[in-house]
Amino acid sequence: MIIKRIRVSIAVVIFALITFYFLDFANILPLKTHALLQIQFVPALLAGSFIVVVALLLLTLLLGRVYCSVICPLGIFQDIISWISKKFSHKKKYKFRKEKKILRYIILLSVIIAFFAGGNFLVSLLDPYSAFGRMVTNVFRPLYMEVNNLLAIVFNHFDNFTFYNVNIYILSLFSLIIGILTFGAITFLAWKYGRLYCNTICPVGTILGFVSKFSILKVRINDQACITCGLCEMNCKSSCIDSKNRKIDYSRCVDCYNCLKACNKNAISYGFPHKESLKIQTEPDSSKRTFLSILALSTLAIPGKMVAQNLNKIGVGKSYRKQNPLSPPGSISAEHLLNHCTACHLCVSKCPSHVLKPAFMEYGLGGIMQPMVDFEHGFCNYDCTVCSTVCPNGALNKLTKEQKHTLQMGRVVFIETNCVVYKDETSCGACSEHCPTQAVKMVPYKNGLTIPSINTDICVGCGGCESICPAKPYRAIYVEGNPVHLQAKHFKETKTKKVDLDSFGF
Repeated sequence: MIIKRIRVSIAVVIFALITFYFLDFANILPLKTHALLQIQFVPALLAGSFIVVVALLLLTLLLGRVYCSVICPLGIFQDIISWISKKFSHKKKYKFRKEKKILRYIILLSVIIAFFAGGNFLVSLLDPYSAFGRMVTNVFRPLYMEVNNLLAIVFNHFDNFTFYNVNIYILSLFSLIIGILTFGAITFLAWKYGRLYCNTICPVGTILGFVSKFSILKVRINDQACITCGLCEMNCKSSCIDSKNRKIDYSRCVDCYNCLKACNKNAISYGFPHKESLKIQTEPDSSKRTFLSILALSTLAIPGKMVAQNLNKIGVGKSYRKQNPLSPPGSISAEHLLNHCTACHLCVSKCPSHVLKPAFMEYGLGGIMQPMVDFEHGFCNYDCTVCSTVCPNGALNKLTKEQKHTLQMGRVVFIETNCVVYKDETSCGACSEHCPTQAVKMVPYKNGLTIPSINTDICVGCGGCESICPAKPYRAIYVEGNPVHLQAKHFKETKTKKVDLDSFGF
């Protein structure tokens, strides 16, 4: 069937581009590829891209749930797993299962209430795009990088440097576990039951499923031509075709078109309704009432009270604990990030400096797995705006380089007693050398030594000082996060005097 070939071709292209965009540590694909992520349902909804949301709903109203079979990467992933499972078991057959309507609406209602109550964790956990992004970032990407490193060893042996070695490390143990569990659960369900996740658990599938019941173009059964052989039912991975009663549950049909190919009597078609089916429905639709009731109840959910995180002054001492995490540039505040981020980890995988990592409880329970800035493996490049550029859901506002230069994610804190100049009476100055705004400067100390002096007004919180500080285990200088991002003052570059030497300076 040509319609199925078109669907599969588009789905494969979209899936390949999105997957490789997450894996691509060498930035082979252009940043503009993130446009494919901006048409994902939940990211578009949280970003306030109502044009995209309305377009997807209208697309569903016209064609059915093609979003689930063509655009959603997790849906396409399940189709791939189902296809592989049929290759291993040629006798595999699906069968009609009744809709778990109550369970579907309970999950949707729980997600909506949790979101309005001030936490995005449940949204992040069940959003299909974000779940797929975490799988790729935390599970597939390290494996992809390991294969790259093996190829680098082989190619470099023959003086071919097409591949180069990259460092591999665990971004977050919790996110890794969640990624593995998600991958295992989705793979198991798709292998054994096809699209069970989409039609029972996925909140996006429930919303689009309700809309698709009223779609104009549908897969339809011709009662006169149908011989109830059951071939369509056995090939329906959504388990939504009741061949005995010649009925299709359109709330679960994802328009994969497998049934069209399976039917050898031309009893199934995709198109406009037959004349006999254009009768006015007189019986009330209970599912419609249930769905609208859920939307009404969700508006009664009271947003949870967000606890303000005040910036506490860290006293002088050998040990310290950061009071506030650093939210990524463009996030405006931790609260804004909490209300918009679905923890897809695209910014984490695309950060060229590797300073973004999934949070655990740093933001609280509602912010689990959302990105935070950590300077363990580097610092935030002064000119870099990649994370704000690729974010598909409005959690990170797009920044220009000029805006980034004065954006203050956090403020520098100096603990003198931890500094090697103070402890060991030896020269250092690494923090000052790596500060792009001169917020850290070396001033005279004693015995000809200099020690850091900080100016928090011009600090942008890039972490250049923290990442390079040699003091262990507690650094002498670090960045304390701003609960709400501020504007740093413009700094004036210190002019250096040119000194003419008649001879070498020693």
